[in-house]
Amino acid sequence: MSSEISSNQFDSTNLLVFLLKWKKQLIIVSIMAVVISSIVSLIIPEKFESTYVFFPAFSSSISKGIMTEDAGAKNDIVQFGEEEQAEQMLQILNSESIRDRIVAKYNLFEHYEIGDAKYPQTKLIETWEDNVSYKRTEFQSIEIRVLDKDPIMAAAIANDIASLLDSAKNSMIHGRARQAFVVLSQEYLNMENRMNLIDDSLRWLGEKGITNVEYQSQSLTQEYYKAISQGNKEASRMLKSELDTLGKYGPFYDRLSDQREFELERLLLLRAKYEELKVDATQNVTHKFTVNQAWPAEKKAYPIRWLIVVVSVISTFVFSVLVIIGLENYQRIQSNK
Repeated sequence: MSSEISSNQFDSTNLLVFLLKWKKQLIIVSIMAVVISSIVSLIIPEKFESTYVFFPAFSSSISKGIMTEDAGAKNDIVQFGEEEQAEQMLQILNSESIRDRIVAKYNLFEHYEIGDAKYPQTKLIETWEDNVSYKRTEFQSIEIRVLDKDPIMAAAIANDIASLLDSAKNSMIHGRARQAFVVLSQEYLNMENRMNLIDDSLRWLGEKGITNVEYQSQSLTQEYYKAISQGNKEASRMLKSELDTLGKYGPFYDRLSDQREFELERLLLLRAKYEELKVDATQNVTHKFTVNQAWPAEKKAYPIRWLIVVVSVISTFVFSVLVIIGLENYQRIQSNK
């Protein structure tokens, strides 16, 4: 019985004989598939596709790109980004902030005809993900693809998403830079106050005649011993008073001078950083190099009706053949029992 079943199964796989035997049924099924798939393809709403292509920039900081000396290629504002920067851009593009601003601007709840859906937010996200997509190309560029029944709106949404990408990234940079700027501003202000106190002290010492301790000490000592050798008591008394004043305040002057030099160096470094952070916290800059802006498509991208019909007919034909083979084998098995 097993050999007979195998023989029957083998006979049913004779494709040419099989197709001729069931040609009428297969033709009817194929025609029905053509009609049904054609109707379905006509019911599916047309969508137009617009694409925006750009390269991410390597550096996100305008201050490091134009204000820092010897910053190197990694901070060059005209350097094209690599895989890391592309992945960062993709993450920002998928953020809720960009999606929500586009939804609000174009009233997508109404445009997508979500209406009184049971879960409107979920439905909106699903429709958004069906119509809007981002991908990184093999050239490390990023494509923003938007499908919509209105070609003008598809192009507008794609261009606005690209614009909001800069806005979103600038907002993140500004937020972090402002926090650092507040801390640095306070430190910079404290250091300026310390410098003012040092300068006031040095000015007070200057009024007492202390301007260069080492030079003054040598000169006054020479004049003092000269006055003593000449027996000029009045001059020696005045010089001795000046030497005493120099001895009393000289170390304080030297310490303040050294401290001022050290503090001035730190103040200059802080000022440079202060100016950099001020730029990062307030200025906007694009973080991408645009290759192609989106424009309204002249012909639809979806659905491809002929492809739907062809795939449907082929799938239906193959499925029908498999079903008939299965039924034939089943009947033969039953008849041989």
